[in-house]
Parts: sequence; structure tokens; C-alpha cells
Amino acid sequence: MPESTGSSSGRDAIDLDRYLARIGYTGTPRADLETLRALTELHPATITFEAVDVLLGRPVDLSPGALQAKLVDGGRGGYCFEQNGLLKRVLEALGFAVEGLIARVFWMLPPDSPPMPLTHMAVRVTIGGERWLADVGFGACVAGTPLRFDAIGAEQPTRHETFRLRRKGAWTLLEAQLPDGWHPLYMLSPEPALHADYVAANWYTSTHPASGFRRELRAALTAPDRRTTLMNDRLTVRHSTGRMERRFLAEREIADALVSTFGLRLDADTAARAAGMVSKLREQTPG
Repeated sequence: MPESTGSSSGRDAIDLDRYLARIGYTGTPRADLETLRALTELHPATITFEAVDVLLGRPVDLSPGALQAKLVDGGRGGYCFEQNGLLKRVLEALGFAVEGLIARVFWMLPPDSPPMPLTHMAVRVTIGGERWLADVGFGACVAGTPLRFDAIGAEQPTRHETFRLRRKGAWTLLEAQLPDGWHPLYMLSPEPALHADYVAANWYTSTHPASGFRRELRAALTAPDRRTTLMNDRLTVRHSTGRMERRFLAEREIADALVSTFGLRLDADTAARAAGMVSKLREQTPG
């Protein structure tokens, strides 16, 4: 196992030992496909996709020290820039060849919607000359496994949905097969992104009034056997067998679910404020 980065790189290091313990990885990590598959399955099952800080108007810090403090040591989750930013640094520390990518999201948007800004981060990993798309930060439809990046048009089944990648000019579109057909998730830019690109996109996503994370409470965990999601007051569990459970939560139940169901280490005031925002935002929505 590579030496932990925690002791040698100071406050901005990602501590591999604590990260691996956080996600429940007990093997010996190597820069190979087996390790990548394990990390992309365990990470979204244990580190919750959430944007409570954005909803409450708190800044999102993408520095390595902040990712370590919040997602690894702090018992919190994050959204794509935090989740995949952490994964990218972990993979680099393990010796993988990694590129950060940036994408335009289309998930659950009407077909005639205007193009969205580049507001999603994913990573591309090259192993033995083959490129893989790894993403632990797409909330309710994260794949939970790496996808072959250059298997264009090929259907790639997972424990949950089947995915495929298609070329759109120089860009790459990721789609998921739902019961009513194929749905686009996001379109990846052809060139790797710079950290500055993520800083700008993170600022937009966390502060702009049009950002969905400013207007909705979202949380998601994806385990091998189920997806558990919270959208405002709607708690949904989709099992890999196809069975679905859904119920609507009262304000106090929302606060409880953030802690008990999604495992977020939130103080009582923060959980209550996040839950209270659901009612407040509903009152502000016309109709």
C-alpha cells in the first residue's frame, strides 16, 4: 500500500489511511482496475452526496485540506466538485493516471431546455492503456462502478441502471437506461479541466440563484443493493431488484433523516435549518 500522505504533506494532504477507513475498504489498494472498482462502489455508499452548505449559504472550499476535514474526518458529504475532487486526489496518491473532466448536465431536464453551464466534475482514469470514466458525485444516478470511456455506443450494465457513452462531435454524452428509455446525464468536454475551471464552476453552482442546490435539499447514497435519495421532503429507496419505497417527511423527520438515514454528522441546529429551508422555499415558489 502506498504510504499515507497525511504525515508528509501537512495540512493540505489527503490521508489515504483515513479515507480508506472512511469508505470501509479493507484490501491492499493498487493502481489497478480492481481497486478502482472497489473505490467507486464503496465511496458513494458511505460518503453522502449532499449540498446542505450550499442550501444554507455557506461557502464550499475545494482545497485538499478542506476535503479531508469535511468528507473524510468531518462525517459530512458533498457534491460533485468535492466528491470527485477527493476521489481524484486519492487516485493520484495511489499512482493512477487521472484526468479531471468537466461536463454540462442534462439530467431530468426537458428536451427543449437551454444549455446549462459546465457544472459537473468527473474523472477519467487510464489503466493499461484503457480509459475509464469514474464518477462518485452524480447523486441519484451515480453508476457505482467505472465505465469504459471508449466503448462508444456499447451498453454497460451496472447493479442499477445500464449506461452508455455516445460521441457528440468532440464531446462525450453519458446516458442511462430507465424504464421509459434512454436519458442523458451529462456531456463531457473533450479536454481535461484545470483546477481553475472547477473553482469557477463551484462558485457558480454554490452561489448563483439559478443553481438547483440553492433551491432544493438533496441527498443520496448508492449502495450495491439500493439507491436512497432525498429530494426536499420526498424520501425514496430504489432497490436493485426494481422494488421502490417512497414517503413524504415532515420537517422534523427531514432533519432526522439527514442524520440517521444519510449518516451526516450535523449538529441539531444545522439539520433543523436545512429541513426548515424546504418549507421556506416551497412558500417562495409560485403556484
